Amino acid sequence: MSANISLNKLSNESFCNFLKMYTGKYVPTEASLRLGYINDIFEETMDEIKFELSGKTIWVSIDETTDIEGRFVANVIVGTIEVDCSGLIGVQQEIVLLFTSDTAHYMVKAANSLKALYFKMVHIKCTAHGLHKIAEEIRVKLSAVDKVISIFKKTFQKAPNLVQIFKNEASNLNFPPEPLITRWSTWINASNYYCENLGIMRKIIEKLDADDAISIKEAQKYLSKDGIKRNLTYIKSNFSILTVSITKVQEK
Repeated sequence: MSANISLNKLSNESFCNFLKMYTGKYVPTEASLRLGYINDIFEETMDEIKFELSGKTIWVSIDETTDIEGRFVANVIVGTIEVDCSGLIGVQQEIVLLFTSDTAHYMVKAANSLKALYFKMVHIKCTAHGLHKIAEEIRVKLSAVDKVISIFKKTFQKAPNLVQIFKNEASNLNFPPEPLITRWSTWINASNYYCENLGIMRKIIEKLDADDAISIKEAQKYLSKDGIKRNLTYIKSNFSILTVSITKVQEK
């Protein structure tokens, strides 16, 4: 359980045989563990955590995730405010001093609600997430650049013949990065790629037949616009620092 291995893995015959071979013990069924062990382990773990945090000031961090059934789950971690020491949960009202989270609206709302219970608590929002929101705002404001990136991706996606044309024309160039909105700063990195390689990108797109696909026609249209090079240069010159800053903050 501490390794986060689902109990239903015990229904896997190979896994059960592995455990029996190297432990020499009988392996109980998932149902037996749930009925006879889980509650006791939970209570024992909670007692250990409470003992560890007893009389100490603590910080709290909460983030949202989704379980295998698509339900929203709040993951909570609590640690003691000491050098090189952390715990997991608590707590008495007066000893919660710090709450950390991302800058999502629901987390800010949750923090405001918790302040009513933990009156000494200070809420600190994630700096990396805040920088990511700035990068997202840039993407929204410079929609023409976003259109170029998305159209180019759409043009070559699931088209091996077009990918081969790209490789033939730019053999020393990596294929354009595909930004993921949920991965911080990837859009800025993609924009920088297009800024550095706009000439070859235009050359490749112009070689394609616009009658083959609507995406090709749109790519030719947007890549030929005069303002694209200016906007790409503007992003690279002013906002590349965001990707560096986000990486540094995450590493800390």
